Amino acid sequence: MINGGTGLVGLLGHPVKHSLSPVMHNAALQAMERNWRYLALPCSEERLAAVLEGLHAVGCHGLNVTIPHKQTVAALCRDLSPLAQRLGAVNTLIPRDDGGWHGHNTDVEGFLAPLGARDNWAGRHAVVIGYGGSAKAVVAGLQSLNLATITLVGRRATGLDGFLKGMATADAPLRSCLDSDPALTTAIAHADLIVNTTPVGMNQHDEAGAIPLGKELWTQLPTQATLYDLIYTPRPTPWLQYGHGRGHRCIDGLEMLVQQGAASLRLWSHSDTVPVETMRSAAEAALKP
Repeated sequence: MINGGTGLVGLLGHPVKHSLSPVMHNAALQAMERNWRYLALPCSEERLAAVLEGLHAVGCHGLNVTIPHKQTVAALCRDLSPLAQRLGAVNTLIPRDDGGWHGHNTDVEGFLAPLGARDNWAGRHAVVIGYGGSAKAVVAGLQSLNLATITLVGRRATGLDGFLKGMATADAPLRSCLDSDPALTTAIAHADLIVNTTPVGMNQHDEAGAIPLGKELWTQLPTQATLYDLIYTPRPTPWLQYGHGRGHRCIDGLEMLVQQGAASLRLWSHSDTVPVETMRSAAEAALKP
């Protein structure tokens, strides 16, 4: 029951109406017997600074941040974690005792969790489709796995070049490839992991038009390759449905959502004991027709 002692945590974005975060976080908070409630809080970019100030003033215990504010909110933080500073993107806010917010990014941790032990990926090859905001967290995660190559695929050379300049590191091989380049077939043929960060396939059930890069290209994919789609509606996406049919290991974006949320809750609650299974079950139940 909500009462005078109930604390607030929540999600800032626009839109946030269909977010699964309140469902899974409130299930976790109930299991933890913590008198907090997690709310989805729609917020326009023009009012973001005022909303952040007001939420801190009323004692909000923490916030998640989603589209379109992940980059904008970074400039409004009192300070940033090294990872958030490198990515230029924040998805988790922690209130500072002396005022303002500490900005962090748990998307990388959330992305990596379903992949398992990092040692398993050393010396292997990854392909990332897309170079938007989500791709930054994906590439940063992949750069920690000691891969042999990371190939970024996109439609425009200028976009790819700009992404590589911001994300390249001396010890993590990152290269680009246009989706029209014949070299892409070779990259796919040698890939151990492919990650789709684009919206292609979201809420689309027409398999022919909803598979990233087109269905024909994926016939070159080795059978041991893992397909990882950041989309989780529908479940499975047409691309992952195709991958299942060919015997590939397939991961969708729901587990990333759950794991990044659990990481945020650990930071807000100062507790390592977060009921991840409860969060996962609540999110899965909410997605069922």
